[in-house]
Amino acid sequence: MNSFAQTAADKMELSRVEDSVLRYDRQFKLLGSEGQRKLKEATVMIAGVGGLGGTAAIYLAAAGVGKLIIAHEGIIHLPDMNRQILMDSAKVGEERIRTAVQSLQRINPEVVIEGHNARITFDEAEPLVREADIVIDARYDFPERYELNRLCVAADKPLVEAAMYGFEVSLTTIVPGTTPCLACLYPESAKEWEPLGFPVLGATSGFAGCLAAMEAVKWITGIGKPFTNVMHRINTLDLSNYVVSLKRNPECSCCGGK
Repeated sequence: MNSFAQTAADKMELSRVEDSVLRYDRQFKLLGSEGQRKLKEATVMIAGVGGLGGTAAIYLAAAGVGKLIIAHEGIIHLPDMNRQILMDSAKVGEERIRTAVQSLQRINPEVVIEGHNARITFDEAEPLVREADIVIDARYDFPERYELNRLCVAADKPLVEAAMYGFEVSLTTIVPGTTPCLACLYPESAKEWEPLGFPVLGATSGFAGCLAAMEAVKWITGIGKPFTNVMHRINTLDLSNYVVSLKRNPECSCCGGK
């Protein structure tokens, strides 16, 4: 490379670095350069990119997480559009995960986005969980939540368990071998559930997604205390809330041996 070309390349690289610093300028004041570095080096898996998981993905991408692995099956349906803010009304009937990847890349082209058009099964999700530093559970049915819980326990990966129903949000962070897992809290015999039968307001699922993203940022950067061994329940209508202390089940079929 001649000196002129080298100078041009150096200027482009300097401009890229300056743009990256400027992009995160407002949060440097909170996270510091070390916190931002940790975010850039982190990989987060999000299971489900609907109203909850999609919101979490947006704010983690905007914050500068190095890599997002997202998984969600199927196509976009019109009833999705009241809450799934990664989606596009013009793409109803098209693959959901492709639109989600494109939306996230527009928000922050610096972030690596890996999308999987798939439900959460052991074979499909195991390598995704093992690659991640932390996992966010935003699936809408219990069978997939239990499967993700088993995968995180087996891989020793922290799991942000976020959910909403109606106007209520619940949130806890599971750390295998330290906190209760999902099966400790909700025995699998109680998993009868109509996955698409519960009411959803987009603002409620978005509120839960923001909290889930915040949990991931706290875990990655070490700023603040993650919600471990407690479950927060928040009513979004009046912001009344309560906190439930959680304990492991030593005979849990999933994590009892850890």
